[in-house]
Amino acid sequence: MKTLMIAILVALVATASAQEFRAPIGPQKPVRAMETPPPVYERPKIEGALPKAFGPGRNPLQMLNPWAPARYGNWVENTSFDPNYPGKWNGIKLFEIVF
Repeated sequence: MKTLMIAILVALVATASAQEFRAPIGPQKPVRAMETPPPVYERPKIEGALPKAFGPGRNPLQMLNPWAPARYGNWVENTSFDPNYPGKWNGIKLFEIVF
């Protein structure tokens, strides 16, 4: 019985080692480069007075300072205007989501 199992094991090992791992020679199908798919979801841009004030590296008190540097912006960026009356403001944009 042991001799039969050893013979079967040797036969299996012999057939397994007889396999060749070579690429076929001859004309092959051309490999086409895959196009990059468009992004599924793009985050909307969030603007407004509060995200600008408490963003990374910002000082919220500089938004109240009239002599603050230009990198802190001006009042027009965070003000909503009435479309029926040009130049008339409606309020302050605390959060604005731009799509």
